[in-house]
Amino acid sequence: MALRTLFLGILFGTIAFGAPAASSPLTALGSKGSATTLSLPMQIALSLTLMVLLPAALMSITPFLRITIVLHFLRQALGTQSTPSNQVLIGLSMFLSLLIMQPMATEIYHSAWEPMDQGKMSASQAFDEGSKPLKTFLGKYAREKDIQLFVEVAKAPAPRNSSDLGLQVLIPAYILSELKTGFQIGALLFLPFLVIDLVVASVTLSIGMVQLPPVMLSAPFKILLFVLVDGWNLVVGSLVKSFY
Repeated sequence: MALRTLFLGILFGTIAFGAPAASSPLTALGSKGSATTLSLPMQIALSLTLMVLLPAALMSITPFLRITIVLHFLRQALGTQSTPSNQVLIGLSMFLSLLIMQPMATEIYHSAWEPMDQGKMSASQAFDEGSKPLKTFLGKYAREKDIQLFVEVAKAPAPRNSSDLGLQVLIPAYILSELKTGFQIGALLFLPFLVIDLVVASVTLSIGMVQLPPVMLSAPFKILLFVLVDGWNLVVGSLVKSFY
């Protein structure tokens, strides 16, 4: 029950903060549709509390996780230190995540938020409807091995199909799967730049040039290679296409 309330607040908390009390999702959280209205200060306090958890949830259950990991590895492989800056990488990851998640967010809005706002369903029913597209998305990219792990940890009954899985299982399984996928892509990105580092290091040592570190000498070659192959287009395009 606590998990349902948490994710209900994450799904609707930001909208509820600016909504009138009569149509707020915090207005009718009572059992069996009973109209238990929270006071405005309590709604504001609850909404602000849920908004604190919102960034962590968005970073964990969206493509933002995989994209930021890959871009971080790419910057490390290029050896450009803090270029692009963290703000640029996070901004790019955020807008790419919004692009990928837009169809799912639209489906959640039309299937859950609109009927609840119009009084056609309760907050609990809206949560159930809104979680269906999210479960479909998470289940699509969560590995079966990770799902099995958290089913055993949660001591939940074995699901008959993917629709029987709860968010308490799908979310950590999705996070583990995305971490593995992000590290796999990052390792593949490292390989061509690692070859350049090895070649430059071998050449500099063979001619006795030890005044300059090999990393400093190889950096222009790595950047030139990345620019010539239009690396940003390839990396970002491949990341976006991996979610379709």
